[in-house]
Amino acid sequence: MNGTTHVPGKRVAGAPTHTSTSPAAQRGTGVLVVVLGAVFMALLDATVVNVATPAVRGDLRTTGAALQLIVSGYTLAYAALLITGARLGARHGFRTVFLLGLTVFTLASAACGLAPGAGALIGARVVQGLGAGLMVPQIYSLIQLTFEGRARARALSLYATVIAAAVVVGQVAGGLLVSADLFGTGWRPVFLINVPVGAALLAAAARLLPRQSDRTAKGLDLPGVVTLTAALLLLVVPLVLGHERHWPRWTGVCLAAAVPAAVLFVLVERAVARRGGAPLVPGRVLRSPDLVCGAAALFFCMAGYAGFLFAFSQHLQTGLGESAVRAGLTFVPLAAGVAVGSLTWQRLPARCHLPMIAVACALAGAGYLGLGLVLRGGGTGGPAVLLLQLVWGLGLGFTTSPLLTLALSGIAPADAADASGVLTTVPQLAQVIGVAGYGSVFLTRAAGPGGRAAASAHALYATSLPVAVGSLLAGLAVLPLLRRRRLPGGATERPHTAR
Repeated sequence: MNGTTHVPGKRVAGAPTHTSTSPAAQRGTGVLVVVLGAVFMALLDATVVNVATPAVRGDLRTTGAALQLIVSGYTLAYAALLITGARLGARHGFRTVFLLGLTVFTLASAACGLAPGAGALIGARVVQGLGAGLMVPQIYSLIQLTFEGRARARALSLYATVIAAAVVVGQVAGGLLVSADLFGTGWRPVFLINVPVGAALLAAAARLLPRQSDRTAKGLDLPGVVTLTAALLLLVVPLVLGHERHWPRWTGVCLAAAVPAAVLFVLVERAVARRGGAPLVPGRVLRSPDLVCGAAALFFCMAGYAGFLFAFSQHLQTGLGESAVRAGLTFVPLAAGVAVGSLTWQRLPARCHLPMIAVACALAGAGYLGLGLVLRGGGTGGPAVLLLQLVWGLGLGFTTSPLLTLALSGIAPADAADASGVLTTVPQLAQVIGVAGYGSVFLTRAAGPGGRAAASAHALYATSLPVAVGSLLAGLAVLPLLRRRRLPGGATERPHTAR
């Protein structure tokens, strides 16, 4: 003993640094491996089906609307339950709810892989999304409560990298699995692969995840869940089904009703707060400028990302006739760009992080527009497509990872569960709206006059324009934070990327 006192979370001067091999550090690493493996699998399933949709359509003889429901039904159920899933974790224990969600997700994956028809597949995808909605919100909370300071920032950066990379890897993995046609099962292994992986993660999680001793007694706010789900359904269902059914009158009515439904949700939340209850979205969490601006930017980024990815996948296979594996491998430069951006942004000085996000959003927008222009003629685009995907991926990687870290930087550990639910819901909801909205733009234009390849190419270009605008809006969303952190005399307040 040297007479010094150890303060948790701080390094004592002159003390030996054995934290990397201590039991606590080893347990932290194990927890991170388990939860990142789970979120990778959950997010992989949000996009792995994109490349498989032509095979699903041919095997089950589905409509375009059914395909969108197969893609979006999972994400919609996932998004609708995320905030409540976070509350359940705080109430009943993050470990318990994580294990429950992972079990439901794994069983539903088996049901997806064995589905005899489109209706059964859509239903199983919804249940799979509910399992992910229980599982994923616990991850933010476990990271927030397991790590501190720079270790937390690194863990959140890895989490953001997994989020972005899983979406792209899903495209590649989907193509490989469909083309392999294992045992003549066609598209089904894209879901069945989750069963052994989920079982392994369950065994590891039961052994490694800590049992939570302090739990909150917050209620579940069922009125908030009902009104939020109703607003989401009124918005998403007509976007998904409208194209296939030639936009009947009820689609316009539902879209118009989504606005008052959202207003009703706000009023219900305020009423719950006035009665002393626990609203689904706590006001003090939403009063964090970092969270609000970061969530807004994430929404625009992920909506464009998911929507354009869906359209691009359809164009490669349906428009250009590419095989599933070739279409999947086309996205490798995108995955590389996302990984590079997500893992290197912290090397820049802290004062550059916010301007970097704005520039990266513009870079992603340039990638979208470039791809639309290069492919507009109906050809494959050659090496330019690979280069533009790298640009797109770099823009996304230098955006999503810092945004996630920034948005959580001002959140107290006591609010970690609620903040994680909000922040996890936003990109998932954005993906639903992106696939439904931008997917409808693409599918409508792809059915236009001209040859299949030409119509599909023009549809992709038409989709790239609003997606690029959305990327620019994402960059604009962080500008209020840039101005707020500009201090008198030209100094800049240091963003709280590591607490």
